[in-house]
Amino acid sequence: MGLKTFRPLTHSLRWTALPDFAEITKHKPERKLTVAKRKTGGRNAYGRVTARGIGGGHKQRYRIIDFKRDKIGVPAVVEAIEYDPNRSARIALLKYEDGEKRYIIAPLDLKVGAKLMSGPDAELLTGNALPLRNILPGMPIHNIELKRGKGGQLCRSAAAAATIMALEGDYAMVKLPSGEIRKIHADCYATIGQVGNVDHMNVSLGKAGRSRWLGIRPITRGMARNPVDHPMGGGQGKSKGGGGWHHPESPWGKLAKGGKTRRKKKYSNAFILQRRKK
Repeated sequence: MGLKTFRPLTHSLRWTALPDFAEITKHKPERKLTVAKRKTGGRNAYGRVTARGIGGGHKQRYRIIDFKRDKIGVPAVVEAIEYDPNRSARIALLKYEDGEKRYIIAPLDLKVGAKLMSGPDAELLTGNALPLRNILPGMPIHNIELKRGKGGQLCRSAAAAATIMALEGDYAMVKLPSGEIRKIHADCYATIGQVGNVDHMNVSLGKAGRSRWLGIRPITRGMARNPVDHPMGGGQGKSKGGGGWHHPESPWGKLAKGGKTRRKKKYSNAFILQRRKK
């Protein structure tokens, strides 16, 4: 699980750094665990562009991931580690004793042949899913539920990990990767370990074409547009929005940097003990 670099035979190869996929053991997904994924081009049901910069890209199928880990007490064996085009993390194919197969997010250092289980009686080993009350404080965890039985919602991307700070009554104090400390019900499930593919943050695409393969189209800067097209457009030279300085904002006037979007009276404020670090 590392990066590979290239001899600078072309301008783009000089800066390219791509995953070496050394951990991948299976190169085609389980067909029954995938569904078709339709391209939208950023358009809604009326055909209007609501998300700019989306289009093209390689055809993909969505892998159905088991975020709930609800086969309690049934042992499973890791059959393969696979690539998933829909997320930054790798996925692991589990085969349970009853013959059922499921995908989970692959934690760091999970190997083919490892035995996993979920439930309150599972061992404290990487890849096992347990309620927060059964996990020791300080252990790295991921795929954390916010509501009991809903499935993991937090810490699912590459290299993500949270830790339990303390247990108080029915709640666990969990420190998230952002630095936020939050109360989560102790009956919510989490998976032990850090999410794998830790070098994802160091990947350098190297050329514009690779972004197009990912379905990412180029977007023009607001300052480079005309005043009719953007609040920051126009002016003589590189002026910030038609001659006077304007705070960076979207084409529809929504603040782009520092503007708070969270509702002040949101119910979940009561569960946040410490905000994320700025």
